[in-house]
Amino acid sequence: MSAEAVTQITTLQILETVAESPFYIPMTGPAARPRRSLKHDDTFIVLDSHGDIGASAGGPDGLFNADTRYLARLELVLDEVQPLLLGSNLRDDNSSLTVDLTNPDVYRQGRIVLQKDMLHIVRTIFLWRGAAYQRIGVQNHSEDKASFDLTLLFGNDFADLFEVRGERRPRRGIASGKLLGPSEVVLEYTGLDGNSRTTALQFDPRPTRLAANAATYHLDLAPRQTHSLFVVVSCNKPATSKQAPFFRGLLAHRREMRAQTKGVVSIETSNNIFNEVLCRSMADLNILMTDTPEGRYPYAGIPWYSTTFGRDGIITALQMLWIDPRVARGVLKRLALYQAKVVDPLADAAPGKILHEMRGGEMAALREVPFAQYYGSVDATPLFVLLAGLYVERTGDDEMLAELWPAIEAALAWVDGAGDPDRDGFVEYQRATEQGLANQGWKDSYDAIFHADGRLAEGYIALAEVQGYVFAGKRLAARCARRMGLWERARQLEAEAAQLAEQFESAFWCDELSTYALALDGAKQPCRVRTSNAGQLLFTGIVREDRAQRVAASLMQPNFFTGWGIRTVARGEARYNPMSYHDGSIWPHDNALIALGLARYGFKHSVEQVFKALFDAATYMDLRRLPELFCGFRREKGRGPTLYPVACAPQAWASATPFTLLEAALGLEFDADHGEIRLRNPRLPAFLNEVVLRDLKLGTSSADLRLRRHGDEVSLEVIKTRGKIQVSIALSR
Repeated sequence: MSAEAVTQITTLQILETVAESPFYIPMTGPAARPRRSLKHDDTFIVLDSHGDIGASAGGPDGLFNADTRYLARLELVLDEVQPLLLGSNLRDDNSSLTVDLTNPDVYRQGRIVLQKDMLHIVRTIFLWRGAAYQRIGVQNHSEDKASFDLTLLFGNDFADLFEVRGERRPRRGIASGKLLGPSEVVLEYTGLDGNSRTTALQFDPRPTRLAANAATYHLDLAPRQTHSLFVVVSCNKPATSKQAPFFRGLLAHRREMRAQTKGVVSIETSNNIFNEVLCRSMADLNILMTDTPEGRYPYAGIPWYSTTFGRDGIITALQMLWIDPRVARGVLKRLALYQAKVVDPLADAAPGKILHEMRGGEMAALREVPFAQYYGSVDATPLFVLLAGLYVERTGDDEMLAELWPAIEAALAWVDGAGDPDRDGFVEYQRATEQGLANQGWKDSYDAIFHADGRLAEGYIALAEVQGYVFAGKRLAARCARRMGLWERARQLEAEAAQLAEQFESAFWCDELSTYALALDGAKQPCRVRTSNAGQLLFTGIVREDRAQRVAASLMQPNFFTGWGIRTVARGEARYNPMSYHDGSIWPHDNALIALGLARYGFKHSVEQVFKALFDAATYMDLRRLPELFCGFRREKGRGPTLYPVACAPQAWASATPFTLLEAALGLEFDADHGEIRLRNPRLPAFLNEVVLRDLKLGTSSADLRLRRHGDEVSLEVIKTRGKIQVSIALSR
């Protein structure tokens, strides 16, 4: 077959995929330069390794605020040529990006007027309060005077994030740009939604020449002389407003970031590389946290999902519950506030449903996409109930429980009502309009739910893991009801959970596969496919004891377990593709929940295997950062894992994964009512000889612990306690 034919087939496949999935994120070519990202609250920036925006094709570059791009280009050139990259470093706490550049040979009229490597150019960039700050420091290392132009080329399209992702719009608003003086440019856009959006660029000192798309500085530097230039790019700031000076803003930003991590459990281990993984994970989680009126909320990921997502926020909060339960509090309060109150088919909303996604861009405002407040998620609602119950057990916060109880009851009413349209006892989904998501579990690709012969499931679909979420949610809600003295309601919820477990075993178990069906389709036919969904069932506790061992064993077989983690779909299944989004790739958060499930049923050796696999994968990743997902190829000696090209990094639930794996290995349990922390059957993988946890809180008390590995056993040393608290090891389920 010719290369042209292959290209035509590939293009056709992409077009077919886009037709099937209207919100598919295309990858049409490689990015010429690696990308770096920063975030502060609702603003994030994606730059390349040179510190430029829009200088090379293939990436989602830009300065974004509330799902709109406020700067599409900011490129530095030296005498009309690009500087050479020396290095690019993201600060450990994610507060800033520093890029070191130098000059190439600069020619004028056919001769070299500036030899390469004579200028050291340092770009330092950070985000704070809706603005991107940049300092450009230049030093002349030549023995001669250096004369040259430094130019910043800039521009913007005010594209909606969905346009950046590939959506086409027949009409757009009106954009313009103007000079406000010798050192300021304003780019303006009036959208079809009637809203005005502005980008202000302020330069200090005044440029030699300033236009609506470029700022040029002519510099004459003596030998060893240094010079600094500053630019601030602000989103929707009044034209007359002046931003904080660069260094004052940077120090204030770093102080804020340090303050936000106070009260979080400190973790130190005997493995320096794992310590780096943990530090990167915590730094990523910290920048993904966004201050909302209801509390801090972990936005899902950069660049495509930097907003409030119900499922992602809930699972991230669940993963962080043992190290910082305040995250769960913020997530629960925010999702309770936005819980659906009315039926709205375009938003897939019904009373009691928990938000799936919230967007603030022009296309959402015009309902060109349905995501302004979108509820097309089948699992966020039972997961909300589950997280609420776990939060109360972790903290003993009865006041918060009383505040949340109406939202919990509304969510349960949806589970038993609109969430089960045929009243067969299983929660199901089918999108309300063609504009919504076709699949509404965490595996939401259009082709993620299928039968053994590859046919896509149709009709109302009941996902396996969702029934587990409902089961766990109702059991936890029953315990909450007892705390509130609602004895009859507690008995009812316990009975409903038990009945669901019995029905589930009958309808979903596939004995010939030694696992549970992926889903039931609209005709109640099981999708007899081996998937990681069964591993999440272990996490929920719905799995029968005698079948848990078979499920766990199947997940650790080579068709699932690659050496880097557990695939979403087992090798050999009809739609298995290790390079796909959901049909054979490896998702760190999925593995983390599976690890919690393996620990729940006592399979600690398997927990260790999953833990080591994900740790080993992280050691190969850029910045020691676990991405949203990576390819599901088998591990081979001397080679690292294969990346997935458009994976978000950082991604909240991927960043939280190392903490969840440690929780699963140690078997951490919290009994707030009795002031006790238990470690149930603790184990440590071979790469960890010691773990020290400091300021592990339970209510107003806390403890510092040291755990040491002795072969397959772990010893516990209580270093220090504050308040009334007990710490123990339990050696049984």
